[in-house]
Amino acid sequence: MGDLLLVRHGETEWSASGQHTSWTDLPLTPHGEEQAESLAPLLAGRTFARVLTSPLRRAVRTAELAGLTGALTDPDLHEWDYGGYEGVTTAEIHRTRPDWYLFTDGVTPGPDGHAGESPDEVGRRADRVLAHLKDALEEGDVVLVAHGHFLRVLTARYLGLPAADGRLFQLATGTVSTLSTEHDRPVVAEWNSRQSAVS
Repeated sequence: MGDLLLVRHGETEWSASGQHTSWTDLPLTPHGEEQAESLAPLLAGRTFARVLTSPLRRAVRTAELAGLTGALTDPDLHEWDYGGYEGVTTAEIHRTRPDWYLFTDGVTPGPDGHAGESPDEVGRRADRVLAHLKDALEEGDVVLVAHGHFLRVLTARYLGLPAADGRLFQLATGTVSTLSTEHDRPVVAEWNSRQSAVS
């Protein structure tokens, strides 16, 4: 059984400011490009049975700069649809909903085509990704380049936890994390790894 490597894309303007970013297709900042390039040594020397990215350019560009080749896009790797909270920070949401928490409360509906997703809906997408990767993981390691909240939910589901338990796995931009197995049971083998010179 291969390892499942999770790469969160490099910094964007909105990830730096704390604005929720799902479908808004922002580019990497210069610092985000540096973060992505710094991942190459962490991924070098490995052969991947499959390389998948979110279709959004911040993920695709991160994969390119990290030296990942042969990547295919998978729409199920898209970030959590934040609905009416797209572009809004948690602090701004708390002005009207002081107890709001994404992983338990979900989001409000947004514009046409962006009704928003509940934690369980994101969890079902993560389950689809994991089911599709089962055969590839039998062949070797797999790498996913995607987004913070989605990858946190996917980690929870990989471990057999509820989608809302993605809250337990803080995930920084421009990092590599590894999900593996020990005695045939799913484990987190490495989390939030990056080159020490890049913050």
